[in-house]
Amino acid sequence: MLSNMDRTVDPCDDFYEFACGNFIRNTMIPDDQQSVDMFTSIDDDLQRQLRASLEAVTDKDIKPFRLANAFYQSCMNQTQIEKLGLEPLMKVLRILGGWPILLDDWNAEDHDWKEYVYQNQYLGYSVNYFLTMELDVDPKNNTRRLIAVDQAWLSVPREFMMEGLSHEIVKLYYDYMVDIAVLLGADKERAIRELGDVLDFEFQLAQMSKPEEERRDSFKQYNPITVSEMSKKFPSIPWLEYFNKIMSPLVTVSPDEWIIVKEPDFIHQLEDLLARTPKRVIGNYAVWRVVRDNVDYLTEKLRQRKQLFWERVSGETEREPRWLECTRLVSSALPISVGAMYVRKYFDEDAKNNAMEMVADIRKQFRVIIEKVDWMDEQTRSAAIEKIDAMENLIAYPDELLDDSKLEEYYEKLEISKDALFDNLIAVNLVASNYSLERFRQPVNKTDWVDFGDAAVINAFYLPNENSMQFPAGILQGQFFNKDRPQYMNYGSIGFVIGHEITHGFDDQGSQYDKNGNLAQWWAQQTKEKFLKKAECIIHQYDNYIDDRVGLKLNGINTQGENIADNGGIKEAYMAYKLWVERNGPEPRLPGLDYSPEQMFWVSAANSWCAKERTESLKLNIFTDEHSPSKFRVIGPLSNVPDFAKDFNCPLGSKMNPVKKCVVW
Repeated sequence: MLSNMDRTVDPCDDFYEFACGNFIRNTMIPDDQQSVDMFTSIDDDLQRQLRASLEAVTDKDIKPFRLANAFYQSCMNQTQIEKLGLEPLMKVLRILGGWPILLDDWNAEDHDWKEYVYQNQYLGYSVNYFLTMELDVDPKNNTRRLIAVDQAWLSVPREFMMEGLSHEIVKLYYDYMVDIAVLLGADKERAIRELGDVLDFEFQLAQMSKPEEERRDSFKQYNPITVSEMSKKFPSIPWLEYFNKIMSPLVTVSPDEWIIVKEPDFIHQLEDLLARTPKRVIGNYAVWRVVRDNVDYLTEKLRQRKQLFWERVSGETEREPRWLECTRLVSSALPISVGAMYVRKYFDEDAKNNAMEMVADIRKQFRVIIEKVDWMDEQTRSAAIEKIDAMENLIAYPDELLDDSKLEEYYEKLEISKDALFDNLIAVNLVASNYSLERFRQPVNKTDWVDFGDAAVINAFYLPNENSMQFPAGILQGQFFNKDRPQYMNYGSIGFVIGHEITHGFDDQGSQYDKNGNLAQWWAQQTKEKFLKKAECIIHQYDNYIDDRVGLKLNGINTQGENIADNGGIKEAYMAYKLWVERNGPEPRLPGLDYSPEQMFWVSAANSWCAKERTESLKLNIFTDEHSPSKFRVIGPLSNVPDFAKDFNCPLGSKMNPVKKCVVW
């Protein structure tokens, strides 16, 4: 931690530079990474552990572990992948009726956009290229599930797509599309022409879509309507057939089934777009999306072309080593197997108990904040206290990961081959898809272990629709947590993360859900207005930050939820640390250190966000990530906390102790 600091910088002027300056100066970003930070350094160790576990599996191990090993081997066997060549993909294209761009005799009359969707479901691929269909918990009654329909998934972020070919990334993407088509056998002139039409089709989908800034109000997206009403309102789409084809034979949908339509205007415009677009363009678009999603699992030539595109977008000049690509792929394909292998071999059980104690402490402090804020009416305050008290904690991993029979049962229908990566992915996708269809009519189990079995993850989550927090085993280690070091370091790092997740329950989006995790108007109108005014202060604060490394302004609206969580989280973690000191007595200073434990708490908090990033990656994140760049995750919250200024004796009016502060919680 000390080696990361640049103590020549005044902490009251730029605390990020003070805490992280030497880290940024002394860190080299490997050619196969976009950035180096605390998350990536823990991830490096985690991936090595996963590799060792995957490679150590024998025939004596349980089936779920043998499946993970076979999947890993199929990914590592590049000789076999080259031998199979393009045939696995071509087989899929034949099922889809061929890719028009590769065919002279493609007959438009034989094809319809809906058939692509139905075939994708059959193959385990995404059904969301024209409009998104999800099996969601009902936001207003989370004991049951509903079908939700939303705007399409785009292949390039909307902000970029809206600029068309004048945006550098869209132009790079178009060149990539053409080159992949040519590698699959298309004539280049035809590919340029026909994929230009495909890009234009997706450009129109982007224009019809709402930007994320306008999608933060869950009430506006809650538009329930029956299938029969949908058929009247959007008559060109046979909705009853559509839902049944996608969900059969496991689920039968009736005309009375309730559907949540998140963006009704999008569907109206989609009907018009589909009616006026030639079927060849639609066919080329639908099949391109499948091709695009499968490039990683095919020949070296295709993957090299993708790497060239990705290099220009992210700045990474090399691919990760093959073993690392394969451990990541197995982790995402079989998260429960891999999570179980990880926690059984590597997880320190003491970390779970210590984390539970910290969560209890930090929750208690958030409760104190709610009890004391002067802008809440008593009824809303009481509902907020009930919500914080009802919040579930899912820490480390579910016990089922230690139960062989549970794992065996979950994976009983899955078969994996050691020499067919492409087919393995289809098999895994189908098992996941069928699992979600099989439980569609069952009562919702908020703590379904399968949903939380992904333990080998370095992240944390708050789920508004369940009012629950998840801290997977993967994050309870390394820079974030170690039971054998001073508590100011733990409260500053993982404590900050815990406080952040708790506060998500009360940010601009989480606050729309009540103690049971249901979308509900539980705020008195006047209190809600005061809350939104405070959130507006955060929006303006971050809107006014310019990242001078790339000369870009932050997006205060899209990042407000994360910024509110950062601001509340660090304050709660500090209060909880002070409570720990009251219980256990003050901690000694580290030998040779002229900083107090309180000052070291702030240094530890900032250290969690020390990052060296490529400019390409930083630009991409400013446009697309709901989190602020690392620097502003330190400067923003700390400059709003009076305790920070007090601990570092920052004069009022200095950069880290501004006269005007934004405080939501």
